[in-house]
Amino acid sequence: MEPALHPGDWVVAVKRPRRLRRGDVVVVEHPGRPGFDLVKRVAGLPGDPLPDGTAVAPGAAWLLGDHPGAGSVESRTLGPIPTRLVRARVVARYHPWPLRRIARPPDSTPGAGLHRPPVDRPVLPGPPVP
Repeated sequence: MEPALHPGDWVVAVKRPRRLRRGDVVVVEHPGRPGFDLVKRVAGLPGDPLPDGTAVAPGAAWLLGDHPGAGSVESRTLGPIPTRLVRARVVARYHPWPLRRIARPPDSTPGAGLHRPPVDRPVLPGPPVP
């Protein structure tokens, strides 16, 4: 999730968010490794188009890391992630001190320094379609 979050950062997260928005940073359980959590950004919601010409299914989200070239485990490799696996939404970063940045979703904190993916993106990034 660099540059928004770095290994070792401590965050405040709200358990079981009621709804997800594009740009939210979430804690999600890895679909293939129960008990292993990932921190990803919501890039697509149900109905959004996918690279293969389909759309994100109801009850799923397209989650991406902020550093795609780092071998990140995300929707580009796993596909849409069921929203039932979302455990929390990150609202702030508070450690290490001094604070370098605050990791709040850009919708709730304009200018927080986080990249916000364009909402009108016609197709979400993903692996090439054969």
